[in-house]
Amino acid sequence: MLENERYGEAMDLLRFLLQCQGQDQRHYDEWRALLEWLEAAFPHSGQGKKGPGDAEEAAEEPSEDDMKRQNVRAKLAEDRFYADKLLHTAQQEPFSEQNLLALEQLSYLEGADIDQALVDWLQSRPLHPLLQFRVLQTLRKRGTQGSIELLRGQERADIDLEAVPLSPEEFPPQIGLITERVAEQTEVQEPTLYYFAQEMWTQFIMAIYGTDDYYSIVDEHDDETIDIWAAALHQIVSETLTGSRSDEDIRHLYGVTDTMHFRFEQAYRTMRQFAAAGTDT
Repeated sequence: MLENERYGEAMDLLRFLLQCQGQDQRHYDEWRALLEWLEAAFPHSGQGKKGPGDAEEAAEEPSEDDMKRQNVRAKLAEDRFYADKLLHTAQQEPFSEQNLLALEQLSYLEGADIDQALVDWLQSRPLHPLLQFRVLQTLRKRGTQGSIELLRGQERADIDLEAVPLSPEEFPPQIGLITERVAEQTEVQEPTLYYFAQEMWTQFIMAIYGTDDYYSIVDEHDDETIDIWAAALHQIVSETLTGSRSDEDIRHLYGVTDTMHFRFEQAYRTMRQFAAAGTDT
């Protein structure tokens, strides 16, 4: 969350963890120290209650997006090659946070040549699926219209740029039902596992967006599909964090029967491959 400048979400998560019981005291101390630092460093990123005069004050102040747009365009006014430099930074390897920051700044600039450069990059180089998705988001933010065909993993996918989600809330409802199902089993007794599951699911969905696996989730409106993917997600996160639960125990929690086992194994393998490839990009 911090790497992606999601400071408000990070603060909310820390506040929630501080309310949970049964953790080691040093964890509470670390969470509290990090929360205090975030509140001091990014006071406007918190999502607390607003006072009576806050709405009027917010209307007078430029939004965070407006400030970023003004900043990027000011740099372009000073350096006519600034857009080219951002494109170069975005495409540098090895990929790091700098690539994502450059993409964000590119979303505030105008010009069809930037759109074409980003499309050419997507179609000509094998990129990590998460980075591909970030570039697709950049194209949507820039208002690029139409569709683009590109290789997503081992599949050819046709992506409608105007439909690319910019936030988890913009994905179809079926996507959110998976983490809701995991929450039923973990939110009270294993809150840390639940929050890691949320984060992994968000990353995973971005990585498979537009693929057959993605559409198998959003197009199937039945409880079995939800149970299967929720169980696979729980299994992967549990293995990553603790390794304390068996495959059979988790399948039982989600009601994954023998007739559903093959589909569960397929979902599990897909998520396992994603987790093994790493989600740092």
